[in-house]
Parts: sequence; C-alpha cells; structure tokens
Amino acid sequence: MSEYLTWAFLWKFIKFGVVGFSGLLIDFGFTYICKEWLKIQKYVSNAIGFTLAASSNYFLNRIWTFHSHNPQIAREYTQFLLISLVGLGINTLVLWVLVSKYKKNFYLSKLIAIGVVTLWNFLANYFITFA
Repeated sequence: MSEYLTWAFLWKFIKFGVVGFSGLLIDFGFTYICKEWLKIQKYVSNAIGFTLAASSNYFLNRIWTFHSHNPQIAREYTQFLLISLVGLGINTLVLWVLVSKYKKNFYLSKLIAIGVVTLWNFLANYFITFA
C-alpha cells in the first residue's frame, strides 16, 4: 500500500482534482440548465450534466493527468466512461438517499455525491484505464 502513497501518486490525484473541478462546473452548469431552464426531470438532468463532465474529464485527464499515449483511444475512452457510469450510479444513489430520505438540499447533496464519486473515479481510472 505504501508504494501508492508517493508524491507522484498524490500529484496525479491533485491534477485529477483540478480536472474534476472543471468537470464540476460543466456538471453543475448543464444540470442547472436542464433542470431549471429546460424543466427536465432532476435525475435525468443530473445524468446529462454528469455525462458531459465525464467526457470532458476523460480528455483532460488523458492529456494532462495521466499523460496517456495509448493509441487505443476508443477502448480507453470506453473504460473511462464505464467507470464513470458506475460513478453515476453511486452519484445518483447518494443524491437520492440525501434528497429523498434525508430531505437535504438537492445541490448540496449533489456536491457530496461528487466528492464520494471523485475517490471512486480516481482509483478506478488509476488502476484500470490509465494503468
């Protein structure tokens, strides 16, 4: 385990977090537009925002965080999206529990869900997609 607690590993996580923050802006922005302006159901709006952010995050993480030179971009992107879809499931579950069961604010709950999914996405992509 200690071989993963290195400066290089931490630096990748920090970069992943910076990319994730840009994804957060995309996610929240499109979720808000879909939910509030277009009146799309809130969980569908969440999925749209999350998917657009995941696609943006793939390209930024491929280039900047993980410096991937894998020529099989379609395969790598598919792996990234599959991990993101599992993350979307975790995201939606956390969001649903906090909003429906605990009556928490939708956007605060979304922020918490994103934090949980960030850990999942980083570790899964580190060990699978960009291994």
